[in-house]
Amino acid sequence: DPTPTDASKTNDFVCKCGNGQEATGKPANCEFNECSAMPSPCGGGQKCNDPDEKKSNDFVCTCDSDQSIKKVGSPATCEKDECSSNPCGSGQTCNDPVKTVGSIGDFSCECANGVKTTGAAAVCDNDECAAMPSPCGANQMCE
Repeated sequence: DPTPTDASKTNDFVCKCGNGQEATGKPANCEFNECSAMPSPCGGGQKCNDPDEKKSNDFVCTCDSDQSIKKVGSPATCEKDECSSNPCGSGQTCNDPVKTVGSIGDFSCECANGVKTTGAAAVCDNDECAAMPSPCGANQMCE
């Protein structure tokens, strides 16, 4: 709302924006960079760009991990495949069901013998004694 400054003058009003900008006798140019808000409207792991500070909800969120993933006016869904760095190690199968930023540690590692862990490499203890023929040879016990 305009704020009158002197009742005897015309166009002697001041328009003020919420960000502190103001103009006398005309509407203020209320520019606001939505990306400067804290916390960022895009969330962690994303870059924020506000191409037109005069428009509302036109900011663009871009994933740090993949610049081609963008969303206007709200956070982007940034996928991160934790299995891509091979956290399970040799001979294990990695599965990452939720590939989004913030879902760190939800991958699982599974050994060929069925041992499975979440968020870390599994300890695969192979039972060499189960092999046929026995590695110890005839008439010997394998333990």
